[in-house]
Amino acid sequence: MPENQTLTILGSTGSVGVNTLDVVARHPGRFTVAALTARNHVDLLFEQCRKFRPGMAATLEPRAAAELEHRLKQAGQHCTVLCGVEALEQAASLPEVDTVMAAIVGIAGLRPTLAAAWAGKKVLLANKESLVTAGPILTAAVRASGAILLPIDSEHNAIFQALPRGCPGGLGEVGVRRVLLTASGGPFRATPLHRLEHVTPDEACAHPNWVMGRKISVDSATMMNKGLEVIEAHWLFDASESQIEVVIHPESIVHSLVEYIDGSVIAQLGNPDMRTPIAFGLGYPERIAAGVEFLDLARVGALHFERPDLKRFPCLRLAYAALRAGGSAPTALNAANEIAVEKFLAGSLKFTRIPALIEAVLEELVVRPVRRLDDVLGVDREARACAERWLKSHQKGDNAGVHPQLAKSLGVRRT
Repeated sequence: MPENQTLTILGSTGSVGVNTLDVVARHPGRFTVAALTARNHVDLLFEQCRKFRPGMAATLEPRAAAELEHRLKQAGQHCTVLCGVEALEQAASLPEVDTVMAAIVGIAGLRPTLAAAWAGKKVLLANKESLVTAGPILTAAVRASGAILLPIDSEHNAIFQALPRGCPGGLGEVGVRRVLLTASGGPFRATPLHRLEHVTPDEACAHPNWVMGRKISVDSATMMNKGLEVIEAHWLFDASESQIEVVIHPESIVHSLVEYIDGSVIAQLGNPDMRTPIAFGLGYPERIAAGVEFLDLARVGALHFERPDLKRFPCLRLAYAALRAGGSAPTALNAANEIAVEKFLAGSLKFTRIPALIEAVLEELVVRPVRRLDDVLGVDREARACAERWLKSHQKGDNAGVHPQLAKSLGVRRT
């Protein structure tokens, strides 16, 4: 029996966190949960604390922490309850913790993910925004501390598995020509373009294959999720823009592929269930049971692939443009997208205006180097403020139309 691993799960009440605890529960005696964190979902966090009995729990919001502490005391359970970003960082860097599941959605997960990396943990990265916004900072922390960074997004996990020795120091060194990220195409892959103006948040969140949170579901519908994954792949695998391609695969059975210079293509396949990459990360370098249904290719019958339509999915084009621009551009892209998705889910921004807002922010902000965490957080604030200004100026009239076609390449200004 392998050594017991002690875990912190950042974002334990989200879909990845819930699935992580499902895998953990299947291996009694192998994993100990030291800390669980959430934003403010007290009911579920309380139940998780009752079942897995961590020594520490943390929430981002003080009222949620107070309620959780009260309920745990009433239940007679000892657990240190803290709140705030510093508490999340503490949970990620506890001395007794071996492995940290970084599953907080958005840039909110950046600081605790960095804390885990600087503490030399095995970091299971399900928070793609950490690499998108702070790629050079996070990768430098991993190198300096000796941490292990394992991708948990199904696409990057598939690439990791298809490479000869995990994450190389450059794809050319292991004979790789390119990596291909698969995308389902989301719920609107075949929807007539004129219908997209009228889609609702519930429709955008109804993913055909995966069960995910609402923010990432909207990102899948716009294919911004895949755009963020392109930027993430750049940092994970030291891949250039020309070495990263996206292919639509509606069945979500092939999770990604690696093409070698001799013409060989190695793919990782499996049913669309996040417990597979989660179990891979938890057990690495061994394999452990995930509880997923095994793949029956005869029942699947056929697999289909197509190139993405950038007129239908302009967010993917914007993400490639941000990768080319480098520096602070990916941070601004992510911040603008978070604001756009938030407003769409609140009903104050049309689905088709999401890329228009993002493009406007990217065109307005000057690209500058990102060397420290403060640089990232400053660009994030600036991009959010820019997005809010754009929203105020487009509240009437302009917000009613379909986004304009991207008639020119994204203009980028540099310092």
